[in-house]
Amino acid sequence: MPSFDRLKPFNSLPDLPPKINFESPDLLKNSIKAQRLLGELKGSCLRLPDPKLLINTIMLQESKDSSAIENIVTTQDELYRAVIQIDDRVSPATKEVLRYREALYHGVEMVEHKGLTTNTLVSIMQKIKNTTQEIRKGAGTRLLNPNTNEIIYTPPEGDDLIRKKLFALEKFIHADYKGLDELIKMSLVHYQFEAIHPFADGNGRTGRILNVLFLVHQKLLSIPVLYLSSFIVKNKSDYYRFIRNVTQKQEWKPWIMYMQNAVAETAELTLHKIEEVMRLKEHLAKTVKEVLKNTYSSELVDLMIKFPYLKINLLERNDIAKRQTASVYLQKLAKAKLLEPMRFGKEIYYINHRLVNLFAR
Repeated sequence: MPSFDRLKPFNSLPDLPPKINFESPDLLKNSIKAQRLLGELKGSCLRLPDPKLLINTIMLQESKDSSAIENIVTTQDELYRAVIQIDDRVSPATKEVLRYREALYHGVEMVEHKGLTTNTLVSIMQKIKNTTQEIRKGAGTRLLNPNTNEIIYTPPEGDDLIRKKLFALEKFIHADYKGLDELIKMSLVHYQFEAIHPFADGNGRTGRILNVLFLVHQKLLSIPVLYLSSFIVKNKSDYYRFIRNVTQKQEWKPWIMYMQNAVAETAELTLHKIEEVMRLKEHLAKTVKEVLKNTYSSELVDLMIKFPYLKINLLERNDIAKRQTASVYLQKLAKAKLLEPMRFGKEIYYINHRLVNLFAR
């Protein structure tokens, strides 16, 4: 076991994999359950006529929760308004949450075309933080206990050393270790990235995007639709405690089981959300047709599922109707109580409360 001193850079952080028994019955049982639920989620997404339709709202929630772990907090209301029109009135926290979502989409594209590499992770962090910074070079990075300001971990230091450790991590991601379960591997990868802590800021959010990109890369998911940060928000103290115990005591099993449980619970949660969204879409398709009659537009129903808040120029931008007609559509839907008009400043938004409430619980 390498020597560890929380006050000194952990330059002796060992490369993966650790020397532990990966075939523990508990670990394998947990992985079987999580992989089954992931399989159901993947299958559910593949059966959808337009899987990308669901990503927007689900990944908005993932972005919101992942950012909240870092104490970057916005409200659902501001987030839903901002996603259809970003301007100077949007708070910095909300802009950062929206950048997380864009970083996730960007990461998926990079994995598809260039693979899951160090450059992918750097590019994701740059999107999240809206920066050109790369690997941190200076000394002095410390992780503190938020309650006491006590130093709990000092990550490795030095640009060359950090890049070597990231390259070793990259090799591990792409290596074929026979008998090593993919979800166990994901747990190891996530820990290692967080322990390397390669950036001056944005490590936590980049690491959580890394989780879902790994699942897509390993073909366990077809699209990045997993509500993983909701589990970490609810079990935040355990998350940090288990990571710390791996570093200090090489206690891998509780950490791996935590991540397996996170995947299983959130795969099941996301699966239920998708089922509820599709039932809502069927209901909206029927009722919108009754309200708009021969002017019915399936594209408008899609928009009502994709964006919890609508406004006139959103319909215009999506070529659903010109301004005056778009206004008539939204007013008719509001009169039928499918949407609720609400004024914010000079703007009128039409809120799909059924969709909002679906993600509020």
